[in-house]
Amino acid sequence: MAPVILVLNSGSSSIKFTLYHGTQTELSGQVSGLGASPHLSLTSHAASLTIDRDLSEHDGRNHHDVLIALLPILEAALKGRHVDAVGHRVVHGGTDYVQPVRIDASILDKLKALEPLAPLHQPHNIAGVLAAQDAFPEAAQVACFDTAFHRKHPWVNDTFALPRSFYEEGVRRYGFHGMSYEYICDYLKRNHPDAYGGRVVIAHLGNGASMCAIRNGQSVGSTMGFTALDGLPMGTRCGQLDPGVVLYLLTSKGMSADEVSDLLYKDSGLKGLSGISQDMRTLSQSNDPRAKEAIDYFVFRIRRELGAMSAVLSGLDTFVFTGGIGENAANIRSRVCAGQDWLGMEIDEGRNDENRIDISTDASRTSVLVIPTDEEEMIRRHTEALM
Repeated sequence: MAPVILVLNSGSSSIKFTLYHGTQTELSGQVSGLGASPHLSLTSHAASLTIDRDLSEHDGRNHHDVLIALLPILEAALKGRHVDAVGHRVVHGGTDYVQPVRIDASILDKLKALEPLAPLHQPHNIAGVLAAQDAFPEAAQVACFDTAFHRKHPWVNDTFALPRSFYEEGVRRYGFHGMSYEYICDYLKRNHPDAYGGRVVIAHLGNGASMCAIRNGQSVGSTMGFTALDGLPMGTRCGQLDPGVVLYLLTSKGMSADEVSDLLYKDSGLKGLSGISQDMRTLSQSNDPRAKEAIDYFVFRIRRELGAMSAVLSGLDTFVFTGGIGENAANIRSRVCAGQDWLGMEIDEGRNDENRIDISTDASRTSVLVIPTDEEEMIRRHTEALM
């Protein structure tokens, strides 16, 4: 009998969820505005049902309350069946976890110890686990790690130029967005085998953003490092930053560690640069010059990292856009690819505007693809395999 698997992707202010029966999606949705103005958006594929409504303040107070509020809807979709397993996206797995694992008390303690390395994500991932344990006590709880995809990358992309003792205790370049990169690699392997076997750079562009150089399905370079702060600017995160700036903020500005953390994680990136919004759609529609400058910087950093990732691979055969911005913002894709003939890259603006999968011209030596990612499906596969 096909298993019933619930996939949870718990963030600071949202919970995304998908209920699967075997490989079939029975319902999917998310609760956004968690803790403030919670809003439920849900589509039941089995019952042709759509729900789009605000939740009460009590229902949206925390992850536990949200899951309890969802239980009647989930039970109606289950029709007497039980949830066999709950698969969780966990951002940081440290040095120990290179494969999905079934969660027990000792593993949960180890994951909590990694919270300082992913303060925007890890505490909320764990909150989702605890809520699911209460809501589905008989179900297997499975953790799937964003860092696992990168754990076999070369040592030179794993280390910092610090004394070796720091490396041994786990101060390393971990890389993130692994579920997304793994899904795209699997898609390429099945649908574009020639691309899969070549030199690939994937740009996961969204509120969180990173890029990865991949050869034969294996990560060999990543723009993210020890935490999910490095590399590209993001919605509210700064991206690459001279560490001397942090020292300046601590010593000359007298900021506390918590204040610096809030600045770099919550008030920087597109939000900080523009002073308007972290949402690319809002910035693209704005006439404020600060919005244009924020977008200019975002595009510049993607182009810069594309050059770096291509150098890691000694060339480039395929460039893939994915993530919310990568999949939907044709203007960003066009600007990133403009003038990249030195990489053999040329896009067809008509195909790009139509959001086709292959947006490169027929004459382009480098393929440029737009592939929607599906982290939830990747978590489902791992969860079922572990069961």
